Amino acid sequence: MMGTASGRMRQTILVWLKDPAAHFPAPNHRDPTGTGVTARAVAAKLGVPRRTAHAHLCFLTRVGLLHTRRFRCRTYYRRDEIRIADVARMFEKGW
Repeated sequence: MMGTASGRMRQTILVWLKDPAAHFPAPNHRDPTGTGVTARAVAAKLGVPRRTAHAHLCFLTRVGLLHTRRFRCRTYYRRDEIRIADVARMFEKGW
């Protein structure tokens, strides 16, 4: 079972990634909405070690709520809006 603090942290990450341009500065003039956000950027914003942010991002990826994209030596994370909508519908139906 997911701890309360972990759940809130993951929910916060999902909220931030809904509008990444508003929450994360764009490095190298890249648009974080299209490219995604690194674990390092999420860790800095959360104020936690990169390893902690990475663990939460990996969890969200494993359950299908995030997509990843490798660019050079970094992994970028973006929301999977279709999957998130599917999960929301399941909960609305009382699943």
